[in-house]
Amino acid sequence: MDTDNAAAGRPGAADANPAAEEPTAQERDVVAPEVDVRAEAPAAAREVFGDRFEAAVRYTELLATAGVSRGLIGPREVPRLWDRHVLNCAVLAELLPSGTTLCDVGSGAGLPGIPVALARPDVSVTLLEPLLRRTTFLEEVVRELGLENVTVLRGRAEEMVGKLAVDVVTARAVAPLDRLAGWGMPLLRPHGQMLALKGDSAEQELADSRAGLAKLGAVESSVISVGEGTLETSTRVIQVKAGESPGGVKAATRRAKAARAGRAAGARVTGGDRGRGRGGRRTR
Repeated sequence: MDTDNAAAGRPGAADANPAAEEPTAQERDVVAPEVDVRAEAPAAAREVFGDRFEAAVRYTELLATAGVSRGLIGPREVPRLWDRHVLNCAVLAELLPSGTTLCDVGSGAGLPGIPVALARPDVSVTLLEPLLRRTTFLEEVVRELGLENVTVLRGRAEEMVGKLAVDVVTARAVAPLDRLAGWGMPLLRPHGQMLALKGDSAEQELADSRAGLAKLGAVESSVISVGEGTLETSTRVIQVKAGESPGGVKAATRRAKAARAGRAAGARVTGGDRGRGRGGRRTR
């Protein structure tokens, strides 16, 4: 497990196994510490979430209860959910233009996608997660909070190339940067960007990954901080900007193949409609 995953109390990439649908016996027996989420909310939470503050409180409560009992959040993280998780993710919204479409790859308990969606109702967020027990939790959260700008999608990023295209891909505590970029960059539209939330390893990961990022169509990359002046400790983000062909040649080929398949399917449907008269009977 990488250090970012361990710190976040989330399973690492090695745990991303669709067969591991149910919490372990150890996870089911976990009792989260009792925390008054509303009372613990820092002043910055009202500033960041505005009129969605109450929804942010409820989301944090769900993380502290169902999130722990289902093995999505480590019990030791409960006392620091606001600063280290919810607000740490929400400030990513500073980097998003109005009307952006965003995909949170390996969303887990909804971090960072749900805090971003709460802070920015103008941003359309897709929570992409392969495990059923996590997507079930995400769907329950989205429904309870009434998040009309959020879609939950079960699947792996590799399966979505040619089916899903967004302006921004983001992820937190999912995988090292080089592996994450291989999954996320092909989902970008031309000139989109990947925003990976990282800790102290950000500069080193970026340095180690530059050659691979270039092969994936990246034209610019850097480590930036968000939340300065809002959080006690700002959030470190690796920002990777794509060029005309995000994901490289292989991704472009897969997108073109998917587009051709879509056009062919549409032509078959149209051709079938032309050959039918009223009541769906085929005409001679």
